[in-house]
Amino acid sequence: MGKITVETCEIEGLKVITPTVFGDERGYFMETYNYNDYKAAGIDMEFVQDNQSSSKKGVLRGLHFQKGEHAQTKLVRAVCGRILDVALDIRAGSPTFGQYVAAELSDENNLQMYIPKGFAHGFAVLSEIAHVAYKTDAYYAPESEGAINATDPDLAIDWQLGGTVCLQSGKDRAASSWEHYCQAPAFHYEGARK
Repeated sequence: MGKITVETCEIEGLKVITPTVFGDERGYFMETYNYNDYKAAGIDMEFVQDNQSSSKKGVLRGLHFQKGEHAQTKLVRAVCGRILDVALDIRAGSPTFGQYVAAELSDENNLQMYIPKGFAHGFAVLSEIAHVAYKTDAYYAPESEGAINATDPDLAIDWQLGGTVCLQSGKDRAASSWEHYCQAPAFHYEGARK
């Protein structure tokens, strides 16, 4: 019970995961995380913290990361609603440095995004409301947090918000530009990883 399907993305390390959903006239059941299934799929990660947020349509969170010993791998899913989830490669020297993968995660498709260390993460809310849950393999450490402005034109990320007003926190609006991040990158490419 509870096997997963793992799709490797065009950027090394990123994965989109589809859990098996068992449904009938009562509703559905799925395992959102099973260590043994993930390990068998090549994702051998010990998660230590669960986070959840609630956001309304047009909210744009990110692009966030933690650096140094507090760098985080994340497993992200939309519990309710629909988001565009984005992972940006911030590993200087990577062949895909500055490129991103975007995936729509929703309570209908049940997809999850696996984001290893060395990526900045953010999402835009496409539905009227979205509840987003994610696991991390390191605890939150405010002194190690970093951010890149998600609307930086050098990144040219299409957040698929259309005419919706983009709502960002003051902290996210004031985040570093991509050009500024590139002057002193927090991560360096170390070659192929699982």
